[in-house]
Amino acid sequence: MALLEARELSKSFGALTAVNAVNLRIEPGTLHSIIGPNGAGKTTLFNLLTGRFAPSAGRILFDGRDITGTRAHRIAHLGLARSFQRTNVFPAFTLLDNVWVAAFACSRSWRGLLWRRTESYAGVSAQARQALNDVGLIAKQSELAREISHGEQRQLELAIALAAAPRVLLLDEPAAGLSPEETRRMVALVRALKGRYTIVLIEHKMDIIMSVSDRISVMHFGSLIAEGTPAEIQRNPEVRRAYLGGMAA
Repeated sequence: MALLEARELSKSFGALTAVNAVNLRIEPGTLHSIIGPNGAGKTTLFNLLTGRFAPSAGRILFDGRDITGTRAHRIAHLGLARSFQRTNVFPAFTLLDNVWVAAFACSRSWRGLLWRRTESYAGVSAQARQALNDVGLIAKQSELAREISHGEQRQLELAIALAAAPRVLLLDEPAAGLSPEETRRMVALVRALKGRYTIVLIEHKMDIIMSVSDRISVMHFGSLIAEGTPAEIQRNPEVRRAYLGGMAA
C-alpha cells in the first residue's frame, strides 16, 4: 500500500488550473522525484500534499487515512515534513535553536512551556542535536544561522525538517542556488537519507534526479504525463517533447 497518495487531485486559482487531476502513489522507503518544466505545478502539488493549499477537487491519503483539507500544522504532526525552494530559517537563532523549535513543535505536549527552561526538555534537545548531526552541522550548533554559508543554511533547513521525525520528507529543490561543491554535499546528504526516510524530491538538475531516484513522475501544465524508472523516463518521447518544446527547466 502506498504511504502517500493523491487521487484525482486538482487545484485552480480562478481560471488557472495549476494541478489537474493528478494521481500519485509514493511507496514506503522509496525516493520518488517529481520533475517538469517551470510552471508545471510541482510546488503547488507539494503545497496541496502538506496542507498549505486546500484542493479544489480530489483526495489525499496518508498511510490509508484521508487527510484532505487537514491543516498544515496537523499534517506535520502526522509525519509529513518539507523543505522550501527558498531558505526558511530564523537568522538570529543559533543552529540548535532553529532545529529545537521544530522538534518541540512536533513533540507530544506543550504543557509547561511557560514555566520550564528549554534545557528541561532533554528529549527535544537530543532530537534536535541528532538532526544537526545527520546533516553534518553538529559542530556549528552554537553559531547563528545568519553567519553560516548559503549551502549550510540549506543543510540547516533539512535538519529542521528531520527534527520533526517525519515518515515522509518532501524536498523542494534542495540544491537550488548552491555552488558545485555545495551541490555535491547536498546530493551526498540526500543519498545518506535515502532508505531511512520516504523522500519526495523536486529538483531541476537532471543529473541529480537520474542518480538518486527510484521512480520519477513528470508534470506538464499541471498534469502528470509520465511515470517510471529513470531509464524509462529518459526514453519517454512525451517527456522529451515537454522539455524540448521551449520550456526546459
